[in-house]
Formats: sequence, C-alpha cells, structure tokens
Amino acid sequence: MTKAADTIQKALAEGRRCLGEYDAKQFLGLFGVPVSKDILAADGDAAAAAADRLGYPVVLKAVGDRLTHKTEVGGVALNVRTAAEVIAEAARLTRIPGCETLMVSPMAKGARELVCGLARDPHFGPAVMFGLGGVLTEVLNDTVFRIAPLTEADAEAMLSGIRAKRILDPFRGEAAADRKALANILMAMGRIGMEHEEVAEIDVNPLKIGPDGLPVAVDALIVLK
Repeated sequence: MTKAADTIQKALAEGRRCLGEYDAKQFLGLFGVPVSKDILAADGDAAAAAADRLGYPVVLKAVGDRLTHKTEVGGVALNVRTAAEVIAEAARLTRIPGCETLMVSPMAKGARELVCGLARDPHFGPAVMFGLGGVLTEVLNDTVFRIAPLTEADAEAMLSGIRAKRILDPFRGEAAADRKALANILMAMGRIGMEHEEVAEIDVNPLKIGPDGLPVAVDALIVLK
C-alpha cells in the first residue's frame, strides 16, 4: 500500500470523512503539489518556538476535525509578527470550539490567489477544477473544469480558459506565474482522482502565486467518500 493510500485508509478507519488542512497538504505533497511548510503546535509556547524556526511573519490557525471552515469561526490569525502575538493569538484560537491543536505556517507572499481542486461528476467521473481563488471565488465564479486524466496540453488549456487569464502574466511588479508548475498541479489533481476512488473532492484555496511566480497551496481540504 502506498503512503497516500495508507493515509486515506487510516482516516476512514478512524471514522473521518475528510482530511483537514494539515493532512490534506501532506497528502497533496506526495503527488508533487507544492505546499506551505506547516508545523503543528500543542500550545502557545510551542507555536512561538515553531514561529521562531519558520521566521516571522507567520499565520496561526486552529486545527480540528470539525473545523473545516476556519475563517468563518475566526480560526485564522494572519501576519503575526512577534512571539508575544503568537502566544496571545494561540490563547484565543484554542478557545474556539473544536480546536484540537494549532498550526503555524509562513505568511505567504504574493498578490494573486487561485483555486484548484477535484470533483466527481456522477456521469463522467473525476473532474479537475481551476480558477480565481481567495474569498471571492464563489462571487466571481471564474472557474473551468476538465475530465481526468489530464495531459499537459489539457492543463495548459485550462490555464488559458478562465476569463481573468491575464492574472497569470507579470502582475504589479511580480513575475509571471510559472505555467508549467501550475499545469503539473492540475495534472496531479487528475492523477489523484484516477488513482484514489475514495477521494470525493479536493479544494485548494488559495493556491498562492508568489512574487517569483511559483505557486504554493496555503490551504486545502480533501473530502472522502
């Protein structure tokens, strides 16, 4: 059994029907998807030590099996710049119902936020999704879909298929998005859909484009059947 399959089977055996952010990103990393470097921490002191290792500023998040939409319950602290701030935010986050531990991540740079993922069409099977991300994903509704598996040409066509495709060009002093890296991510989504029937949905939002043009998944959720 592969490590990816083992991760899914372990979650199902524990009665979980989703992989939360930390586990989801670890899973995606097995398929070559670039993900943020995250450290789990039990309390404020451990979170401050993790932040010291990662370097400030950091993002601090509440983590728990029931916390699938952290922003809606105030479970995310952005741009935390000192150990004292980490400890104060940790105290707040651990009081949120359902918070089981904390996660510390580097504060991702870059002005552009995309979304990608996977859904299962009842007739056609796994479909890869790509589009504009961030908090306005549902409002802007600028996404495209393609049935898996994907070739590199398929993935490239998806990149050019959104209305706001110029966001992948050089943007406000930042480099053009690395289209090959983005295409590889979309192909990885298709591969997961083809190889792991237990994966019902994948939601990577945001997929951040750094000033150097490289993408990184800074939040993710995987829903299991």
